[in-house]
Amino acid sequence: MLAPAPGERLRRARGIFFEGLCVASAVVVLVPLFLIFIYVVSKGISGLSVDFFTQLPKPVGEGGSGMGNAVVGTLLLIVIGSCIGLPTGILAGIYLAEIGRGKLASAIRFIADVLGGVPSITIGVFVYALVVVTMKRFSALAGGVALAIVMLPTVTRTTEELLKLVPSHLREASLALGVPEWRTSLFVVLRTASPGIGTGVMLAVARIAGETAPVLLTALGSQYWSLAIDRPIASLPVQIWRNATSPYPQWQQEAWTGALVLIAIVFFLNLLARVVTSRSVKAR
Repeated sequence: MLAPAPGERLRRARGIFFEGLCVASAVVVLVPLFLIFIYVVSKGISGLSVDFFTQLPKPVGEGGSGMGNAVVGTLLLIVIGSCIGLPTGILAGIYLAEIGRGKLASAIRFIADVLGGVPSITIGVFVYALVVVTMKRFSALAGGVALAIVMLPTVTRTTEELLKLVPSHLREASLALGVPEWRTSLFVVLRTASPGIGTGVMLAVARIAGETAPVLLTALGSQYWSLAIDRPIASLPVQIWRNATSPYPQWQQEAWTGALVLIAIVFFLNLLARVVTSRSVKAR
């Protein structure tokens, strides 16, 4: 049996040490997440019922209270924000990766990076001044615009970086066959990068689902059912904040249940992103 080479044991020891360090770091990241999840479930699970999803908020002391309007309002705000932010962000990413050169492209990248670091409450104040003051009312549309701006940097930079990872020979082969450049970008390059872009998009959508400050300053909130985009609308983050800061135990309990539902929505969106990406990759 051959003796270990000089320094082999030291290299193995270093490898084991750093592998253990990586595992420990992963545990440190996961433990707070699991603790938060377990705590929210323990606090909010008792309030889950059909009434929570089908009834309106009620005064303290009345039974059958719920946040059905806030659940519907959150979904509507996500749809409005996504309809504005996703096409804009994806097209901007395509421009930066496939077309953009020079100062304009650099300026767009710089603005996207800066916007990604701007606090969401600042975006809410901006949309309040731009949309709410102009319309002279809070509205779901203003909330959707604020959420679209929040998600724009993530979608834009994710699309750009993933398009840059597409092998250049795919572009060259498509162009060599006489396919116009715009069709190559949309139907060859974008399609190849779509699984990764889809994941980034769903993560951006999951982020805006939990935003409170920009929605509070733009959509305000409501105690009633509403699907009108030109009127104030309820949302889970705002309703959770209001109930959690109230002095009434009943409303505080509803806040915990709302937080659990919001976590479930975000978890579902992340899971959906994983499933869609996995199936897209397998289909290729």
